[in-house]
Amino acid sequence: PSSPKGGAGSSKPGDRNDKTSSLKGTPKALAAARAEEARNTPVDRKKYQTIRTLEELKTWIARAQDAGQFALEVKASSEDPMQADICGIALALKPNDAGYVPLDHKQAGDGSGLFAAGPAPDQMKVTEALAALRPLLESAGILKIGFNIKFGAVMLAQAGITLRNCDDAQLMSYALDAGRNAHGLDSLAETWLGHATITHGELTGSGKGRLSFDQVTIDKATEYSAEDADVILRLWRLLKPRLVAERMTAVYELLERPLVAVLARMERRGISIDRQVLSRLSGEFAQTAARVEAEIQEIAGEPVNVGSPKQIGDILFGKMAIPGGTKTKTGAWSTSAQILDELAEQGHDFPKKILEWRQVSKLKSTYTDALPTYVHPQTHRVHTTYALAATTTGRLSSNEPNLQNIPVRTEDGRKIRRAFIASAGHKLVSADYSQIELRLLAEIADIPVLKQAFRDGLDIHAMTASEMFGVPVKGMPGEVRRRAKAINFGIIYGISAFGLANQLGIAREEASAYIKKYFERFPGIRAYMDSTRDFCRAHGYVETLFGRKCHYPDIKASNASVRAFNERAAINARLQGTAADIIRRAMIRMEEALAEKKLSAQMLLQVHDELIFEVPDNEVAATLPVVQHVMQDAPFPAVVLSLPLHVDARAANNWDEAH
Repeated sequence: PSSPKGGAGSSKPGDRNDKTSSLKGTPKALAAARAEEARNTPVDRKKYQTIRTLEELKTWIARAQDAGQFALEVKASSEDPMQADICGIALALKPNDAGYVPLDHKQAGDGSGLFAAGPAPDQMKVTEALAALRPLLESAGILKIGFNIKFGAVMLAQAGITLRNCDDAQLMSYALDAGRNAHGLDSLAETWLGHATITHGELTGSGKGRLSFDQVTIDKATEYSAEDADVILRLWRLLKPRLVAERMTAVYELLERPLVAVLARMERRGISIDRQVLSRLSGEFAQTAARVEAEIQEIAGEPVNVGSPKQIGDILFGKMAIPGGTKTKTGAWSTSAQILDELAEQGHDFPKKILEWRQVSKLKSTYTDALPTYVHPQTHRVHTTYALAATTTGRLSSNEPNLQNIPVRTEDGRKIRRAFIASAGHKLVSADYSQIELRLLAEIADIPVLKQAFRDGLDIHAMTASEMFGVPVKGMPGEVRRRAKAINFGIIYGISAFGLANQLGIAREEASAYIKKYFERFPGIRAYMDSTRDFCRAHGYVETLFGRKCHYPDIKASNASVRAFNERAAINARLQGTAADIIRRAMIRMEEALAEKKLSAQMLLQVHDELIFEVPDNEVAATLPVVQHVMQDAPFPAVVLSLPLHVDARAANNWDEAH
């Protein structure tokens, strides 16, 4: 499949006014020269070659070995690398010096539907081509340059080939421009090369007549695929010097590049699910949804299509005449979650029930109904795909299926986690950083009382409640601790008085007084928030403790709500981004640490601050301390924290019990 698409716009890589850039050979000068060269060598698709025979392929392989580096793009029959067939492989050695090896393209049938499309002529066998390419692809001495190269690495691993020594131009772009550029191949080609690539849609069409990649004619597939490899090589030549010039090499080399192979292995391992648990939950959720729907009809006093935002809006703001409605551009009443939340907080039953129905329906459709459809026919496990370049902060995201958005704070969300199970003779181990963002807040904002509480192993929420409300920790009512917990976590995310009032079910004035008192009690937090916001306004980005830059170009937006959103995001990004960097470092070191102790635990999933492993029953006791040690020591030696990190690790038969 083609690369993700996205927008453009970024600063120029070389600043010509900088005195150093006029000195020949400096990083900035090289970056500027490469950018100029990339733009001044037009892409010429007529020069691309179709590599149809083994002799031709061997010539390209020899040339790649001589060059010591080449761009690589694996083309697939579908977007699931675990189940797709390799349709072809594109290589590029220099700008406009690129070729495509077609391997599994079909020729059209006779149009009657009676005769299936057979293989197109003049293609090598997949096994023959891969056998010839294997030494090149597995060589540690020859650099393979890709774009979202993890996709190709998973596909090649399925064919028994381990891709070694890779660079990823997409991850270079991400390390340099997270938050200010889109990181799709088409948009980067437009931004940096001034070149409009052939899009996937142009190649395959859309709608019912859309072709899969193996149905595309070989001449068109060559143009498209060789162009991708050519553009990848050019982007790499341009972005690599920028890493040096902008001092982002360490972020790319230590936090991005090594994680590709780790995630590729995790994706291939997958995780087992219990279909019966999901089936029971689907039935449960269906009953709940039906009950809530009946209650909604009763409140409305008429039949309602609960899934229709228009009908819901008309009843809320028309028939019931509840104040506070806003209209969308189309003139319909808005029934967004935020508006329904506000109305529910004011004590209106109808929006509260709509929210309840939406939540249970989403859990049913997104998880309990959908997860069984993701079970791989051969492995009988679910294989998610991780995106490294999808967030501004360095957090990973997962899709097809998305396993990072299963709600953990609700009982229904926890029920879904019970369906993720260990295979026979194994346990699932969940290892979770305890309150890592609060610890980082205490560290970065330098709050002595919070730091001491963490060092002493105190209940941080009870301590906060005691500090704020003057209540002794011993015998503290649960409700008081709950309020302090909401404030502790809310402050990190820039919660408003309105948001806190909503969460705690209290008056806005009372919530406002809580927030004010919190800042008075911990003045360093307000100072941290102000200094972070001011730095971002001045520079357009904030930095994690490991040097990752999270860009927020809209922090100076004229629109007040856009500006406020970016301010909150920037304040949180230093904490969330540093936490994301820490778990990345742990993941990169984990497999070697386990192998060193001769343990066979396998890392399966990463969900924000948590890692999930599958461990043989008889190795659980030996595995837990190794996992904890690697995670707790992950910042060292790059960053020495004055506060210890704490990791909770537990083993059980399913994910919920282990968490």
